[in-house]
Amino acid sequence: MKICIIGGGAAGMLAAIAASKNKENIVTILEKNEKLGKKLYISGKGRCNLTNNCDKEEFFKNVIRNGRFLYSSFAIFSNDDLQKLVTSAGCPLKVERGNRVFPVSDKSSDVIKALTKFLKDSGVDIRYNENVKSIKKCEDDKFSIETSDNTYTSDRVIIATGGKSYPLTGSTGDGYKFAKNFSIKVTNQYPSLVPFDVKEITDVVDMEGLSLKNVSIKIYDKNDPKKVLYNDFGEMLFTHFGVSGPIILSASSFIDAEKTNFNSSKIKLSIDLKPALTHEKLDDRLIREFSDNKNKKIKSIMESLLPKSMLNVFIRRLDDKLGAINKSVGDVKASEIDKISRKEIVNMLKDFEFTIAGTRGFDEAIVTRGGVDVKEINPKTMESKKISGLYFAGEVLDVDALTGGFNIQIAATTGFAAGFYSNS
Repeated sequence: MKICIIGGGAAGMLAAIAASKNKENIVTILEKNEKLGKKLYISGKGRCNLTNNCDKEEFFKNVIRNGRFLYSSFAIFSNDDLQKLVTSAGCPLKVERGNRVFPVSDKSSDVIKALTKFLKDSGVDIRYNENVKSIKKCEDDKFSIETSDNTYTSDRVIIATGGKSYPLTGSTGDGYKFAKNFSIKVTNQYPSLVPFDVKEITDVVDMEGLSLKNVSIKIYDKNDPKKVLYNDFGEMLFTHFGVSGPIILSASSFIDAEKTNFNSSKIKLSIDLKPALTHEKLDDRLIREFSDNKNKKIKSIMESLLPKSMLNVFIRRLDDKLGAINKSVGDVKASEIDKISRKEIVNMLKDFEFTIAGTRGFDEAIVTRGGVDVKEINPKTMESKKISGLYFAGEVLDVDALTGGFNIQIAATTGFAAGFYSNS
């Protein structure tokens, strides 16, 4: 049986490995790039966060959309199975904080080399620089695949083209076009696990590069303050356009970009800079600090409470809040500070606020939200319910998860299932 796989990323490689277990199959990967795993290469900042070593229950807690769709395929090829396969292919792995799994070498290229060798040893034919233009099903029940230079005929086709995120790696939404040509429903796509733009550009530019650790964030709509869209604790980063970092990227998965009008809505990001202290305890600490340093200026005392690059922004905002005109609050001596000003400092430390203007684009998104509607796909085999012999795997599907290795595992799991069942 001829099995043709469109795309040589994580999903495509695992599909080929599973399909090639039957030695009678002729398995071909058509990859538009000059090498396999181009997106894998940049994942985990070049280290390749391959998967997550958590248990099954924890894994599915981290799948944001359509997690139930993965139950059957995960039973066939789990995170344990992926680790065993990559290790057996010659790439030893290690587990780090948060159960994140990386190659021991910290080089994503070692994962790709190991899998590529595994594929070649299994007899998989890898065709590079083959940009698929169209896929058609013929009257003889076979598929005709047109590329820029060639035409291929296949009994089974597995579409593993990725989504739209990081388009420079080749993920340009081709799979959605192929699905639509077969009248398979495709949901709208949005960037996910992506930084936010904010409206307070001057402030974030002044803090660009500042990383905050152990802070709490809350995202809510000021039109409906009681409705919290997301909250988390961890690390974040200020950029020249807004905010990024682990808890911000995770937050983007929970903001419904389809329903949120960032222009008319007042979506707020509230940062608690001192989450370990209540308002009362923080106020008590300030009282002590001011009492012990009566002759020091407020700005000097605040140096012990705030990062250096945030200090000027904080004081500037404080002046705006209090309507300081002739003299900055930062230049006021501790002995002269009034209760209202002190309380405002506490409030700002517990609620350092920004207005979210929107998300960044697909160029900066780790994963795509949306894609081939999973209702159209058999969750066990990854085969289309409409077109026999046509399978979908990986990011092209409307399934996505948080950071930590979960999305690569989803690609591997669905890819392996598609390859395994394409034998039948």
